[in-house]
Amino acid sequence: MADEKKANLKAAQKEAQAKDAALKAAVSQIEKQFGQGSVMRLGDDAAIPVDAIPTGALSLDMALGVGGVPRGRIVEIFGPESSGKTTLVYHIIAQAQARGGVCAFVDAEHAIDPIYAKRIGVDTDELLVSQPDFGEQALEIVDVLVRSGAIDVVAVDSVAALTPRVELEGQMGEQQVGLQARMMSQAMRKLTGNLNRSKTVCLFTNQIREKIGVMFGSNETQPGGRALKFYCSQRLDIRRIETLKEGTEAVGNRVRVKVVKNKVAAPFRQAEFDIEYGDGISHEGNLLDLALENELVQKSGSFFSYGELRLGQGRNNTKQYLAENPELANEIELKLFAELGIERAPSPPRAVPDAPESEAPAQGSKGAPAEEPGAAPVQEPEAEREAA
Repeated sequence: MADEKKANLKAAQKEAQAKDAALKAAVSQIEKQFGQGSVMRLGDDAAIPVDAIPTGALSLDMALGVGGVPRGRIVEIFGPESSGKTTLVYHIIAQAQARGGVCAFVDAEHAIDPIYAKRIGVDTDELLVSQPDFGEQALEIVDVLVRSGAIDVVAVDSVAALTPRVELEGQMGEQQVGLQARMMSQAMRKLTGNLNRSKTVCLFTNQIREKIGVMFGSNETQPGGRALKFYCSQRLDIRRIETLKEGTEAVGNRVRVKVVKNKVAAPFRQAEFDIEYGDGISHEGNLLDLALENELVQKSGSFFSYGELRLGQGRNNTKQYLAENPELANEIELKLFAELGIERAPSPPRAVPDAPESEAPAQGSKGAPAEEPGAAPVQEPEAEREAA
C-alpha cells in the first residue's frame, strides 16, 4: 500500500513538472512571437498603483479613488446640457499639460471656446484640435493619435455629435438604424488595446436622451449604443444641483458628480463642487468644503476660521481670501492630504490671463455666459424663492 502511494505521488509530480515545462515553453513562444509581457501572471503587477491624471476638483479625485482619471483607460462624462461636461474636460487637459503632457481635443460639436479654455488653464498654443467632418474621421484621428504614443489625453466632445458618413450623405429624415452604435462598437475594439499600450486617457463626453414608454426605473439613456458603457473604466454622471448667486445675479452652478461605474476603485461615490461662469471649477471653494468636512476649518455662524486666523465672513468672502493668499491655501491643502493619507503636491495657483476690456471672458459671443459652464441660469422652484 505504501509503495503504491509513493508511485502515485511520483507520477503526479512528474505530470506537474511536465505541465510546468509545457507552460513555460508556450509562454516563451508567445513572448517571442508577440513581445515581452504578452502573457503574464496577474499577481506579477499587483503592487503597481494606478497612474492617474487629476481632474482639477479635489473632491472628485477622492471620489474616483485613484486621484483622478486612470491612464490607458476610457472615461465617459455624461449629463444634461450646460452641466459642466466640457468644463471638466478642459480642467483634466490643463492638469495633464501642467505635468508636461501633450493633449488633443476632437471637437465633433464644433463649439470649442479657446478664451474660456485659456482662463481655465489650458495651454491653447500646445493643444491639438481637430474638427472632423464625420464620425469615422473623428475616431480614426483618435486612433492614430493614440497609436503614436505621444499623447497623454485625447478628448472627444461629444459622442452624440459623431455622425456616421452614410447618415450625412443621406436625405434628411431617412432612417439609418444602428449606424452610430456599430461605428462606436468597432472604434472601442480598436482603441482599447492601443490605449493600454500608450497609457493615453481617452475622454468621451456624452449627452442624455429619454427612452419612450418606460414606466419604471430611469428613462434616461445615452447615444452611441452600449459598447462605450462596457469599455469605459469610469463613467461620470454630472448634474447641476444649485445656482450660485451674488445678490440676484447668477454667477455659477454647484454640481454633483456621481461615479456610476469604476473599474479601478469603489463605484457610486459622489462629489460636489462649484463651477463659476468664466472661471471653471472653483479650487478654493472645493478646498473650503473639504477642509470643513475634515474639521481643518471651523465655521461659527457665517464666519470661517483656520485655527486662530479668521478667514472671512460668508463663503464667497472666504473663497476670495484663500484665492488672494495661495500660501495659506497650499498649507491647508497639504494638511488635508496628510489627514486623508494622500501623497500629492498641492495644486499650483492658476494664472488667469488679462482679458481685453471690450471682451468679457465670462461671456459668450452674444453676451450670454459661456454655454458649457452653465450659461442659462437655472429657474428656481417657487418654494425655494419664497424660502430665500
